[in-house]
Amino acid sequence: MSLTKKKKRNEYKHSMDLKSLKILNASRDDFRKKLEEIPYRGYEVEQLSDGRKIVIAKPGGKSVYGQPKKEDFFVWVYNPIEGTLWQITHRQIYEDLKLKEDKDASIALKAIDYLKRVHRGEEPEEILRNANIGDVPGEPIEILLKSYKWIWGQEDVNYPNGEGRDMSMKSILELENELQNEK
Repeated sequence: MSLTKKKKRNEYKHSMDLKSLKILNASRDDFRKKLEEIPYRGYEVEQLSDGRKIVIAKPGGKSVYGQPKKEDFFVWVYNPIEGTLWQITHRQIYEDLKLKEDKDASIALKAIDYLKRVHRGEEPEEILRNANIGDVPGEPIEILLKSYKWIWGQEDVNYPNGEGRDMSMKSILELENELQNEK
């Protein structure tokens, strides 16, 4: 049987943006060090007003039941000045909303309202253009909206026949309900 007629495993049809990289083989430690110095590659998808950026790196490497999710990607907050990547999480965003609640529940409710709009498909930049936010505790609301736009997209890709973005929105809506009942 020819190679072209064999059934191939773990093969995906997808375009790939390649950058040439040549590293000569070396001793185990030297080669490892060279590999660790390879810069990350990704896509800048959002600019934040404080100079940071929302970036995605694809593929993200998620695997479910041993099967790779080939369209998965990581969402990062990149600080080009400090050269840092923050892999922002649902928990961190939720805790940030709780921090806002501790200062003023109306700030948290406003942030949740904006998140609901992003969840429905509104562009964060449009929401922020007309928002009256002011100074808030924790992270700027802008970072929550722009991060979740991409995190929710990632969830929809990974769970196309499931809950996708609704999984993480559930806890945010529960928090909103708690805050409204405290009024």
